[in-house]
Amino acid sequence: MITLYHCVAARSFRPLWALEELGLHYQLTMLAFPPRVTDRSYLQLNPLGTVPLMCDGAVRMTESAAICHYLGAKYGPSALVVNPDEPDYGAFLNWLQFGEATLTFPQTLILRYERFETPERRQPQVAADYKRWFLARLRTLAPVLSQQSGGGICAGRFTMADISVGYALLLAEYLGMEPDFPEPVRDYWRQLKQRDGYSRACAAEIAAASAQGISTIPAPLQVQGA
Repeated sequence: MITLYHCVAARSFRPLWALEELGLHYQLTMLAFPPRVTDRSYLQLNPLGTVPLMCDGAVRMTESAAICHYLGAKYGPSALVVNPDEPDYGAFLNWLQFGEATLTFPQTLILRYERFETPERRQPQVAADYKRWFLARLRTLAPVLSQQSGGGICAGRFTMADISVGYALLLAEYLGMEPDFPEPVRDYWRQLKQRDGYSRACAAEIAAASAQGISTIPAPLQVQGA
């Protein structure tokens, strides 16, 4: 049984979405945010104290985009993974990492300096600068999406790369940046949210959080140190 440790709307939503798209059986263990503070025993499982943590037998993984790739490759064959013999294999790997390394990274700084630090340590200018940084990188998606068909960012279909990028757009929406998305990006995000796998993942995290006594407030909306 695959076990996924998850906080509502955290990066661990990527593998949760992937699990639902693949139709795999899994156990969803919900944690209050931030888990390294709210559940010190979790550090025995994941010394980083972060989510996700995905356990699959002896396999332990903590990187959300890598988990998506692993699940699609191990439990495939699946159209969610682009194979090395396909023309868009390089693009697939690039966008898979782009969602986390390029798009989610600046948002973590926005979260920290706008919401999670104590009031006296918040830095509005830092948050504003990284919002502009994020939106500038996001604009590079617009011409790519305008040339694609099939509901995906590469290979003419929806893949794990779309889950990776899609989570970054979800986080940006929580941070109030959706109105500033370029129109092709806004349309793309709207299409992603209409997927059954996305809807099932959203429902699964809320149901599991409610059943396990964990707040259903999305992690990005929780303000620390107020």
